[in-house]
Amino acid sequence: MKKSLILLLFLPVLNLYSQVDKSDWKGGFPEGCTTITVGKLASWDGSVITSHTDDSHRTRSWINIVPPKKHKKGETVTMYKRVAVDTLAMPAYGHIPIGEIPQVKYTNGYINTAYPGLNDKQLGIGESTFGGREELQSDSGLIDCQRLCKLMLERCDNARDAIKTGGELIEKYGWIDEGEALTIADKNEVWHMEIVGPGKGKKGAVWVAQRVPDDHIAVNANASTIKEIDLNNPDYFMASGNVFDVAKENGWWNPEKEPFRFCYAYAPESRTSLAARRREWRVFDLLAPSLKLDPNDKDYPFSVKPDTLVTLEALMNVFKDYYEGTPFDMRKTLTVADDSGKVIISPLANPFMPYDANKLFKINGGWGWLGERTIARWYTMYGTIIQLRSWLPDEIGGVEWLAMDNIASSVYVPVYGSVTDLAEEYKVPGRVNGYTLKSAWWIFNRLGTLAAHRWGDAKKDVDDTWIPVQRKFINEQKEIDKKALELYNKKPSKAVEFLTGYSKKSAKEVMKKGIELGDKLWTKYDEKF
Repeated sequence: MKKSLILLLFLPVLNLYSQVDKSDWKGGFPEGCTTITVGKLASWDGSVITSHTDDSHRTRSWINIVPPKKHKKGETVTMYKRVAVDTLAMPAYGHIPIGEIPQVKYTNGYINTAYPGLNDKQLGIGESTFGGREELQSDSGLIDCQRLCKLMLERCDNARDAIKTGGELIEKYGWIDEGEALTIADKNEVWHMEIVGPGKGKKGAVWVAQRVPDDHIAVNANASTIKEIDLNNPDYFMASGNVFDVAKENGWWNPEKEPFRFCYAYAPESRTSLAARRREWRVFDLLAPSLKLDPNDKDYPFSVKPDTLVTLEALMNVFKDYYEGTPFDMRKTLTVADDSGKVIISPLANPFMPYDANKLFKINGGWGWLGERTIARWYTMYGTIIQLRSWLPDEIGGVEWLAMDNIASSVYVPVYGSVTDLAEEYKVPGRVNGYTLKSAWWIFNRLGTLAAHRWGDAKKDVDDTWIPVQRKFINEQKEIDKKALELYNKKPSKAVEFLTGYSKKSAKEVMKKGIELGDKLWTKYDEKF
């Protein structure tokens, strides 16, 4: 009887979850990605860091290594337009060829995630969609966000060159995506680059880039964050030549009445998103609590100085966050009112993962653009924390810490930027073909789904398994680097071979434990599901 009552109580919540459109939620909705950046003087060891959660159930789940290549004169690169595909086992994107651009003589190798993130020259990229004004988007060009990430990594070895090269490419061949923020880092510095289209029917782009001070951290959570810019200070700002003119011509900025602020000129609606602002606040509050920022504020600084040097473990914990211990903790019981003003109790204090019951219970603005959302998400495809280190050779210095599915129930595996191969589970495109434990994404999606249904209990099992594994990877990094450097000094290829083997072995260890933990949860909580 008691179990039946509990089930009836949560059927509306579970039904809401089952009806969610697990697509990419483009169009400016804040159901997309979160990226956090750390300058070299803000990190515990001098690393420069960018990161990314690919919060989408349409982008691909498989990952592979693209090796460096030499190209013949006259070769071209095909550009594609993404389209939604719903005829496979799971929602996906199809890619339609729409044109070509000239290839360069040599392209770098890189780790090929859905949004390529790290190359073999210690150039790293994170991504977050902010939408921007609808009238800016154009289909007259050739380059979208995924293609731009790929082109930057293939053609560049530092952040400034990537911004300049990327800017030239989208200005010449045209930007066909929505407003996007790219967090572009090398072993010395990190920048945020924000891009919007030139207007319907036009070819080109409008973009701006701002450098994060070396002793600061910054975040993009589906809202444009760049405000005033000073193009007389090229060490901190870059922009397209039309950045002021397009805003002025369209009446989005009056230079006689107000200072130019990129976010309010080109993406003002993104600044109204509670889901975006709340994540900005949460990142800053976790890493710089002494600032005592207002969680309901409209604007936060572009970047802040953290209270203490940011460690890998601290950053990983930020990406696992569900607002625990704050007034916005979705696990607690909240008192709210229905349309008639009658007070009701929202049953969010439950054993399940804090999914989005906001719309159902009209909590903090409901679902979507004005509503709440956490940093950790159930529909995350993968997450990266990209660590770049100037004191090591490129073959050793760049590391992509890679987690699959919901970060809250996952673990980050170190994948060095020079590796020539990955564990087989990463390379299996199993998601769109249906469930298989041969796929890394399915291993962690199964685990995350099982944990979510008894999150109040299963979180302890998840932490008991993954926290020691995560600390082991972090703690052994110095020794792995040391061994790799010894090999590098004898023969660089030997270091690459060693790091490839280490990354594959680490991933295999995690896949095995992920399957075992999923089996354990299914057995332990079977009668409670």
